[in-house]
Amino acid sequence: DHYNNRDVYTTLAVLAMSTNRIKLGTGVTNPYTRNVAITAQSIGAINEISGGRAILGIGPGDKATFDAMGIEWTEPMTTINESITALRGFLGGKKVSQDGKRVKIGGAKLAFKTGNIPIYMGAQGPKMLELAGKIADGVLINASHPKDFEFAIKQIALGAKAVGRDPKSIDVGAYACFSIHKDAEKAKGAAKVVVAFIVAGSPDTVLERHGIDVSAKKNIGDAIAKGDFPGLNTLVTDAMINAFSICGTPADCKAKVVELQKIGVTQIVAGSPIGPDKETAIKLIGKEIIGGK
Repeated sequence: DHYNNRDVYTTLAVLAMSTNRIKLGTGVTNPYTRNVAITAQSIGAINEISGGRAILGIGPGDKATFDAMGIEWTEPMTTINESITALRGFLGGKKVSQDGKRVKIGGAKLAFKTGNIPIYMGAQGPKMLELAGKIADGVLINASHPKDFEFAIKQIALGAKAVGRDPKSIDVGAYACFSIHKDAEKAKGAAKVVVAFIVAGSPDTVLERHGIDVSAKKNIGDAIAKGDFPGLNTLVTDAMINAFSICGTPADCKAKVVELQKIGVTQIVAGSPIGPDKETAIKLIGKEIIGGK
């Protein structure tokens, strides 16, 4: 749900009317650019149009994007927690009255039944992952490397156990920057801009885990804020691509997917850019990654 892309709910509505079985969701929206009542209204409409196939993915967002929009990124932990509480109420058909520190709702209620909509929380840092384990149906982690999931799964379990939940009941999704092509260099080139956004939104602890200079985050964030996307090509390193993407030939991508599944990742989302050519990439994923034939 980035301002520089096409509107997410309009796109989801078109997809809902053009498909029959595939799940559809935001990957991810945030509680800053839209009021949570409007988010509930929008995803509820998508669930209705799609016949119950919607999933709401929501996370705290990234500072670089909000800076470019002139939006203050305030207290993300509190904001996402209170937002999901309110969303549960709206999607559950309740009249929501909430006087939170960051989210205040004065008795609003949707005029239609949304049906059951799972809430997946976008998270990366230790506290966000722990919170996701407490309040989300699933977790979408902007990561592609086993190191991140070894850590993340432990943090999710910590949060789940703290509120009496079974950690295994929580879907752990690798929301991966995915770029596949028979030419590995072409795949890498397509992934750079997306990897840049991930680096800009990553906590310092995540960057340090991969031996990436924390100061690089500011340089990349500044370039994004200025709209200097061509400049990102020189700022994004191979180490960043390895840490934050599933990228390369079909064999390269397959090996990384298998590695993540062994660690405990239950779902892998082939996120943007998918590959240099989307139609070719989708066919390669279907044949080489999912089908394996």
